[in-house]
Amino acid sequence: MAFVHLHFHSVYSLTDGLATARQATQAAAENGNPALALTDHNNLFSTMKFYKAAIECGIKPIIGCELRVQLEGRSNGLIVALCQDEHGYRNLTAVLSRAYKEREREQGVVVIQREWLRQHNQGLIILSGGARGELASLMSGKKKRHLPQVLSFWKEQFPQRYYVELYRTRRPHEESYNRWACSLARQHGLPLVATNDACFLRAEDFDTHEVKVCIASAALLSDASRPRHHSEEQYLKGEAEMRSLFADLPSAIDNAVEIAKRCSCFLHYDKVRLPDFPLPPEATADSHLEEQAMRGLRHCLEVYQPSQPESVYQQRLRQELGIIERMKYASYFLIVADFVQWAKNEGIPVGPGRGSGAGSLVAYSLGITEIDPIAHDLLFERFLNPERVSLPDFDIDFCVNNRDRVIEYVADRYGHDRVGQIITFSSMAARGVVRDVARVRGLQYLVGDRIARLIPMRLNISLKEALKESPELLEMYERDEEVRAVIDISMKIEGLPRNAGTHAGGVVIAPEPLSNYTALYKEADADGMTTHFDMKDVETVGLVKFDFLGLRTLTVIDKALRVVKKTFARSMTAADIPLRDEKTYELLRKGKTTAVFQLESEGLRRLILKMHPDRFEDLVALVALYRPGPLQSGMAEDYIARKNGAKYSHVHNSLADILEPTYGVIIYQEQVMEIARRLSGYTLGEADLLRRAMGKKLPEEMEKQRRNFIAGAVERKVREGTATRIFNLIEHFAGYGFNKSHSVAYALLAYRTAWLKANYPAAFMAAELNTSLRDSDKIASLVYECRELGLQIIPVDINRSRAEFTVLNEREILYGLWGIRNIGQAVTKSVVEERDKNG
Repeated sequence: MAFVHLHFHSVYSLTDGLATARQATQAAAENGNPALALTDHNNLFSTMKFYKAAIECGIKPIIGCELRVQLEGRSNGLIVALCQDEHGYRNLTAVLSRAYKEREREQGVVVIQREWLRQHNQGLIILSGGARGELASLMSGKKKRHLPQVLSFWKEQFPQRYYVELYRTRRPHEESYNRWACSLARQHGLPLVATNDACFLRAEDFDTHEVKVCIASAALLSDASRPRHHSEEQYLKGEAEMRSLFADLPSAIDNAVEIAKRCSCFLHYDKVRLPDFPLPPEATADSHLEEQAMRGLRHCLEVYQPSQPESVYQQRLRQELGIIERMKYASYFLIVADFVQWAKNEGIPVGPGRGSGAGSLVAYSLGITEIDPIAHDLLFERFLNPERVSLPDFDIDFCVNNRDRVIEYVADRYGHDRVGQIITFSSMAARGVVRDVARVRGLQYLVGDRIARLIPMRLNISLKEALKESPELLEMYERDEEVRAVIDISMKIEGLPRNAGTHAGGVVIAPEPLSNYTALYKEADADGMTTHFDMKDVETVGLVKFDFLGLRTLTVIDKALRVVKKTFARSMTAADIPLRDEKTYELLRKGKTTAVFQLESEGLRRLILKMHPDRFEDLVALVALYRPGPLQSGMAEDYIARKNGAKYSHVHNSLADILEPTYGVIIYQEQVMEIARRLSGYTLGEADLLRRAMGKKLPEEMEKQRRNFIAGAVERKVREGTATRIFNLIEHFAGYGFNKSHSVAYALLAYRTAWLKANYPAAFMAAELNTSLRDSDKIASLVYECRELGLQIIPVDINRSRAEFTVLNEREILYGLWGIRNIGQAVTKSVVEERDKNG
């Protein structure tokens, strides 16, 4: 068996391994190395990406981590822990999670207490850490007296699983340590292991690596006094180089191979890991879901009395339940329905739906959404496709002020050790990275800023794309050697992960303690723990993500309806707002959309003025059409022209009912799916695969779909030429198609805010003001809008004003104390309380 690299330490940032995992495994494969370990410092962020990349490259992945272990007092030393098996992985995640949880006790430093390793020692192999490690810190001075105790601990707790580590990277004091370590190993009967403390892939990457180090440490490359911890030798070496380096210590190389053989930790990601939902006696998840959905549907049909017969709903419900049962997702629906219902019972506003989940009748029946998918031609298979293995993903909006209460309820219900938020990683974007590189190279700020300003303002644009799109940037790049150097280096490191943060809405609920699947992470000043794995990796290990999203608009609607009840004696919920209110459409047609959800921008205002919306379906189309693709392709103009009387014909008579609501324009992904089903006999699951292929523009898959589509259409008596023309047409539109389920959900929120503004302007504007109290510019804008609506803002009155803006009547709003700049909430609260106390 050939030599195996055991280290790929990252030093730029906590997340550096995320960017190097795939490249490292590819480089190891090219070098003929059969195994590789990636051991980032105090984190397992890159574990799943590395593991999958290694398997794909035919490399054996060795999971491990460089840990900082407590010595005496406040001192600590580095070791490397490698997982022999799944038991070892769970022990490693357990101690690492505990270290992050208790990091405040160590002044922010993440340190493993030795006692924890006594409790979690099975399945782990420990390396001493080389010249930077724990043993090296005990070579001399007063700390040397701790050496016998330290060695005794490792030998007792990790028998035949503790190795004295050596590496040769030509750094200061490395060889003196190696000589001492070899002598120590002989004296105590400990095995040696040769490793490669690699920080970059190729020798020529050293300069780029030093730039990354300087960016992280805010140092200058040219600063002679800055610490230099790395050498040009810390690249990923091949077998021949390593055997040559350690020709005098062949046993150290042999032990590296032996460790690789002993480490066989396999992460299983072929199973969905859902928590068990608490069920009544004798019930199963499937039977309980069916009972709840049937009962909920009966209630919905009684209350809302839809135009379609009950049999249509019953058939659709049973079809969805069958798919859910086959895919074993009943518990998922029950869990979501439970915390949504709890929120509603607690008076916490919940959104009507978001994303493709609004296409589920089961979700509607359970109260997860408020959108009737049959009435709006929404498709369940757009949410959960029985012909493609995928996890369900409900995005649930909650009042922004109470979102954390719902998460706390879930943690109480399933266990705080089983519920956590999901980590996310920000990356080095084009503009930011050129400023950073220019700074560490010692250039004036204006130089980096001048380069950055020439990069087009487009989301996720790369420097390579920027050079193509900006003639001025290209001209500067070709003319100025310093600029060229900055951009060349920047292109090598752009896109690298930079910081760890918390996903805006992602929460994971596990069937066992979360640390059995992923280590947990916590910033020093953060309130709660997050997973070490990002959203994709969490799903890779089979854990299911639940999105708890905070939406300010729900808070606005709730506050406004409370004022409507208190001041105008009309008790109603958001669901009671009628969708056919002429006053609302008149307000929209006049372009008075300030503070109306999703319809505030100047571009949308212009589109609305052209469209003259007079029905809810127009708002649904607006949400879908106001995007670069539909606007640039002419889809928006076609819709507006046809709505306002321009003649048009459908691409095929059999598709008229599918396309008539959008005047023959294919706007929604659901329309593409329905066309494939109607014209070519696709199942909705197959149609969803077609929709995905068209959206991603995969050439091989598209050719296969083209053949299937045309053959299916011809079989149903459609001419081949006609079928080809229709396929080409929907292929064009599918590139811009929007998820109608999401569009309906957001159009509903847009309409509800517009209805409140049209019918109860004082209540609505006061609610908007009261959710914008920390934004003085927004307050000024909203006060101006109030005057445009004919509302009078009564100036602050120390004897009458409350903390928030108060509605006095249909036309008057009393200015709130919190709306005054630099007036603290604590002061305001005491003033109001004292005034109320004294009458």
